[in-house]
Amino acid sequence: MTNYRLFGADTSPYSLKVKAFLRYKQLPFDWIARSRSNEAEFQANAQALATVPLLVSPTRPVNQDSTAMLAAIEADHPEPSSVPDDPACAMLALILEDFADEWLNKCMFQQRWGQAPDREAAALRVLNQLYDGKPPRARKAPQKQIVERMAARLPLVGAEADNSETLDTSWRRFALRLNTHLKEHLCLFGGRPSVADFAIAAQFQQMLLDPTPGDWLRDRAPFVTAWCAHMEAPQTGGPFEELSALEQTLAPLFEGEVSVTYLPWASANAASAARKRTRFSVTLPDGAFEQDTQRYAARAFRSLRAAISATSEDEALTEFLERTGARRHLAKA
Repeated sequence: MTNYRLFGADTSPYSLKVKAFLRYKQLPFDWIARSRSNEAEFQANAQALATVPLLVSPTRPVNQDSTAMLAAIEADHPEPSSVPDDPACAMLALILEDFADEWLNKCMFQQRWGQAPDREAAALRVLNQLYDGKPPRARKAPQKQIVERMAARLPLVGAEADNSETLDTSWRRFALRLNTHLKEHLCLFGGRPSVADFAIAAQFQQMLLDPTPGDWLRDRAPFVTAWCAHMEAPQTGGPFEELSALEQTLAPLFEGEVSVTYLPWASANAASAARKRTRFSVTLPDGAFEQDTQRYAARAFRSLRAAISATSEDEALTEFLERTGARRHLAKA
């Protein structure tokens, strides 16, 4: 079988998400760290956006959406499975994947590019990658340019200064609850990873590279830290578990964080996109959260709502979402 070719970056959580998934599936692939030396090849394959990851598949069109990549790979190579056997857990995994991609990423981005010394260290890593590990001797100016360019993107992802306290509180709160869950379970839904594991771990793997969140995670969330290492090349350690066996420590992830930050934000963003507004505000427990409307996130959330609606007869899922405060935000608009 011809190898997959994955263009990515070690500084990109979505790239790490797909890389780990290919490893889990034990599929041969070529990892191509995007740099100046392979930019022409990357651009020849890139579609609308010049972003990583970019996956060249042996059998499918080029893809630049990590969620779609995982779904396609799972369909083509169903074993070892990343889909929990319990239908309720399978749906919760999709919710947590979107939480990671659209909310936890804001937290990671704010930590990396919204404060020193994290942004300076991250800029140097980017520079090393761009020059294939051999950055120019006169690197102060290009390092500063990277910092300025990425800092300018903070408002685009909703990680602007006025939202920083909310985001900082959110990821720490979630990490502590996740740490408690991982004390009891190898992965989020039992003994093997789901798409949620790949997505969430990738964001925390990036935070572990940065001084401020990395030190905090190693000190306060050691089970999350160990899980992130495991998720670089995960293997099956056992079967998936039923929701009833997970609920005691899984429910707090939703009722204490996902249902009070990400879901209200996602619902408000989707409503703003539907009304063709450019900006919106939503009131969260830590205060008002205002940002530009994110249309891709709105489309992803619309798909998630449709999937939830299609499984509305699953009593275990409905009860869990109701009990954790998630259901009202997931109701199809």
